[in-house]
Amino acid sequence: MSKRVTIDPVTRIEGHLRVDVEVDAGRVKKAWASGQMWRGVENILVGRDPRDAWAITQRICGVCTTVHAICSVRAVENALQLEIPVNAQYIRNLIVLAHAIHDHIVHFYHLSALDWVDVTSALKADPKKASSLAESLSNWSGNSASEFTKVRDRLSGFVGTGQLGIFTNGYWGHPAMKLPPEVNLIATAHYLQALEIQRYASKIVAVLGSKSPHIQNVAVGGVANALAIDSQSVLTVERLLAVKEWIEKLNDFVKNVYLVDVAVVGGFYPEWTKIGRGIVDYISVPDIPLDGKGTQFALPGGHIAGGDLSTFKEITNFNDTYFRDGVAESVKHSWYEGGKGPLHPYQGETKPEYTDFQDNGKYSWLKSPTFYGKPMQVGPLPRVAAMVAAKHEPTIAYATKALDLVSTVAKTKVGLDALHSTIGRHAARAVSAAVQVDELARQWDLLLANMAKGDLKTFNKPVFPKGEIAGVGFHEAPRGVLSHWVVIDDGKIKNYQCVVPTTWNAAPRNEKDEPGAYEACLLDTPVAVPDQPLEVLRTVHSFDPCLACAVHIVDEENNEVVKVKAA
Repeated sequence: MSKRVTIDPVTRIEGHLRVDVEVDAGRVKKAWASGQMWRGVENILVGRDPRDAWAITQRICGVCTTVHAICSVRAVENALQLEIPVNAQYIRNLIVLAHAIHDHIVHFYHLSALDWVDVTSALKADPKKASSLAESLSNWSGNSASEFTKVRDRLSGFVGTGQLGIFTNGYWGHPAMKLPPEVNLIATAHYLQALEIQRYASKIVAVLGSKSPHIQNVAVGGVANALAIDSQSVLTVERLLAVKEWIEKLNDFVKNVYLVDVAVVGGFYPEWTKIGRGIVDYISVPDIPLDGKGTQFALPGGHIAGGDLSTFKEITNFNDTYFRDGVAESVKHSWYEGGKGPLHPYQGETKPEYTDFQDNGKYSWLKSPTFYGKPMQVGPLPRVAAMVAAKHEPTIAYATKALDLVSTVAKTKVGLDALHSTIGRHAARAVSAAVQVDELARQWDLLLANMAKGDLKTFNKPVFPKGEIAGVGFHEAPRGVLSHWVVIDDGKIKNYQCVVPTTWNAAPRNEKDEPGAYEACLLDTPVAVPDQPLEVLRTVHSFDPCLACAVHIVDEENNEVVKVKAA
């Protein structure tokens, strides 16, 4: 007998996502992903100065802030065909790379690790055995027996009071939890250490972006950072040396803790390399531009069909027509006025038309993006797959290292195909972080080298023509392809559409009634206890949902939208 299970909300941290599944004979047979807030930020932008869009779109989310700022200025610059100084590219690159590393660390340890780690089991661990195991895997300084003893004692204090604090509401003791006590203790210790380490990434964003979250330094035409060798009132070498020190701390944690932990968890859950495959049509975009026009990139991107890396078709530049012409969005199953079929973002409309949750009708505030008519998966897995297909050597090296460690722990050979899975998305995110922390250091070197040549320029003034122009800005954000599409008429915004990673992945069924990535990846997922759908959360969390980005709310009448009461 089938049972309907509703998880609402899956997350309150980054927007309200509702997931419904039908479970029959212990497996998911059907799934629905529903965004529970109205998208309206694009409508706010109509009629405004395009130079202001980056500051407004940043407020789409309190987590995914810099990515919208970068995408917005890239969209307007693309419409103007405006070249920016390379120093501006380097500074932007440093910001988005630091932001991405922060996002990856926080996602694994603080938003999803407890789907796999049983914190209460760590109380049974022997700190000396845990230390011996951890030190055999890496030389991280926080792997000592004394450190693990302190963590176990802190946990014991939580449990003794009956209040688990930040560890409340986990599915402790769930039959799907498999890690030994010592591994649970290691992971819990690293969870707490990650809270400290992630601050260094935020500091980099704050120093270069003048504020974090919601950076203040970008502008259409470059960045507002004035550069100087010795002046204390602008971005100096002294400040950049502090940034370098923080990069080194992030590098140590990503390489010796994060990448290792994800591989170890994967090794203890090898069955999860065959769960959550779903859509294997992938799209990613190149990023970290190395010139002012966006024609050369440090990290490649493109389209892969059917999970077959030999089909890789590269997206080459900011003016790539293959990407620009391939994107469309449907609202057949979304709470918007429709009837026009899939629309290209330049013609996109955002007119709300709420019904109710209809299993076979409209059931989400998210639209349904497609690439040349097909639903896609976006995110770290498509990103890593594209970079491997493009023969990006650092990606291949880190992916090989991670898979070799998984194989060692699992005591069976685990190959590249294992990445097409729930646990594979976590591994791909860790590989991305390792690649990005290396690139972060490289961009720092490029900026300092260019300053040493005497080039301190960071801004080119934009000039808006009469008549209508259009542009797209894309960015390979932590969760995948983010694109902003703008139509400008006589210097004012005529239309603005954001197609974000979680819109791609959490989309409802499209014009052809094909499921989005979440819905497809949940099919056939085992569910041991329907009232505790941990397995469903594992797969959804592996995408790192951000519904705040995918759907947005505005009330022009200033009525009460929601009331929150503390118990």
